[in-house]
Amino acid sequence: MKKSNKKIAFVVVRYGIDINGGAESHCRMLAERLAAEYDTEVLTTCVKDYTKGGNYYEPGISVINGVRVRRFPVKPYNPEKENVFLRRARRPRSLRKRLNKYKLLPFISKFVPIWQWGLKDDISALRNSVFYSEEMIAFISGHKDDYAALIVLTADFAPFYFTAMTAGEKMIAIPTLHDASVSYRSSLTQAFPHIKYVGFNTDTEQSLGKNMFGAGLKANGIISVGIETCEPAQWEDTKKKFSLPEKYACFVGRVCMEKVGKLSFYYDIYRQKYGKDAIPLVMVGGYAGDVKLPDGVIWTGFVSDEEKRAIMMHSDVLINPSRFESLSLVLLEALNDNVPVMVNGHCKVLKDHCKKSGGAIKYYTNRRNFCRMLNKIVSDEPMRQKMKEKGRKYFEENWVWDMIMDRLRRAIEFVEKG
Repeated sequence: MKKSNKKIAFVVVRYGIDINGGAESHCRMLAERLAAEYDTEVLTTCVKDYTKGGNYYEPGISVINGVRVRRFPVKPYNPEKENVFLRRARRPRSLRKRLNKYKLLPFISKFVPIWQWGLKDDISALRNSVFYSEEMIAFISGHKDDYAALIVLTADFAPFYFTAMTAGEKMIAIPTLHDASVSYRSSLTQAFPHIKYVGFNTDTEQSLGKNMFGAGLKANGIISVGIETCEPAQWEDTKKKFSLPEKYACFVGRVCMEKVGKLSFYYDIYRQKYGKDAIPLVMVGGYAGDVKLPDGVIWTGFVSDEEKRAIMMHSDVLINPSRFESLSLVLLEALNDNVPVMVNGHCKVLKDHCKKSGGAIKYYTNRRNFCRMLNKIVSDEPMRQKMKEKGRKYFEENWVWDMIMDRLRRAIEFVEKG
């Protein structure tokens, strides 16, 4: 395919091979593939640690895997100041979430598409957030006409809102919405009507978006994302390096309360219940320090992609305990490698994966069925084989890169037509 001279920009809060995050990986996979077809660059901040902020990377232009990366500095982060405004804007967020729970939000959104209540404080919170960069927003506003499209991830953070407000007519949003307080911000009701096209990861997320924003949600569809695979690291070397056992369950992601939830508590109860028959839990990823790691947990810290794949491939089951997912890349990686998956049934997206896959993925909703399901998956070999077969089929029918990139191209063409 001949490369177009049209310019495309991705906008994401962090970017780099050494960045551990779902939206950031999502962006990198799309950007690297699109770079073969368009003049592609990434607009991002100099932040590496999302909890502390600050300018870890040098501002300016660099190239990562063939993609031009343009970094902008952020101001010093003061979480106390941000929290003042977040607290002031909390009640409208809570009300919108409650209205959606009782299926009233779509109806109300017809009459109140933009929530003025809490809007000023919500915008002030964004201006004082960890990823707010005045220079980035000024660049986007001044250079939007240089690009055929701006592809922006994710709705949780400041660049999404300010790009929508300054360049929404050029914007393809990949919002990665989930049923959490942050997705119910008043500022998003103001942002979405400006966005030219919204590309969701799943039809579950799309339904959530329609409920949240009603008529404020313009043209939209499914784009989603695939996965990248690398050659796994040598298993014996990896096993020795991290002192891994023969059998174990696996968690991959940031080891923080937001992602881990009750996993540590439930796992501790599982160990008490099954004693010597309980398998260890290997947790792979950076540790935020706000999660208690009980006996039986092996924490690896940050690992290479090759090591991560080796650890996942040799696990008996991958557990995703998050309540807030718009897709779950690590789940797709496990399905691709024939690893059984167990997820938090309180996350609608993850629970819908279980239903749509025909039982390739199992879910739990409390400590009792967590313990029972984990024990059954690791001990019932016929069930494990069925989960593997169905999981692979589910993956191949829904997350093929050719299909995903074709959707993204069509979205770019739609935005170009104006």
